[in-house]
Amino acid sequence: MENPVLIFGAKNLGKIALDIFNSNEVVVYGFLDDDKSLHNQEIRHLVVFGDTENEDFLKLLGKGCEACVVIDDSKERKFTVDMLKEQYKIVPINAIHRRAFIENSASLGHGNLIGADAKLLTEVQVGNHCLVHAGATLDYGAKIADFVEIGAGVLVGAEVTVEEGVFIGAGAVIVSGLKIGKKAKIGAGSVVVQSIKAGETVFGVPAQKV
Repeated sequence: MENPVLIFGAKNLGKIALDIFNSNEVVVYGFLDDDKSLHNQEIRHLVVFGDTENEDFLKLLGKGCEACVVIDDSKERKFTVDMLKEQYKIVPINAIHRRAFIENSASLGHGNLIGADAKLLTEVQVGNHCLVHAGATLDYGAKIADFVEIGAGVLVGAEVTVEEGVFIGAGAVIVSGLKIGKKAKIGAGSVVVQSIKAGETVFGVPAQKV
């Protein structure tokens, strides 16, 4: 990537994104974040310039500067993505760690964060604005919709379908062929052995509805 990147979000995900871009020797311009206590602070010598709707910096986008949206709060992240698309015609870029493995037959949308040692295997499909954390594995034919968060070390089995807005906690296992409904939540370390309906929260081994 030739252009520098402006990271939207200066907390946990922002720091992960910074490490990812550093792993690929991509220049990061700085951060924007709506938490005023972070403004003018430095994160590894990079400044948090201001809030995510600061026009002085938004006008740089598309003119030699790319946007990466990794705001920790999922609702705020979606709001910012929609704002950039609708008002500025900007599509956020992917942040893919150099140690991530993506099979040639896999497909990936835009605005995703793919952590170190994550694996997207044969014919996996990942939508847009997803978070696939370090060491997660998406097995053959898994289909991941938009705005899904997959925690560190998660195993998503072959041909699993994960609908929009799902959260999967670290270390969870989803056995092959299941469907995880829209905005469902799976607790860390859970083993999911049956499909989950939209909006449900499950936890445990095997995972049960909470």
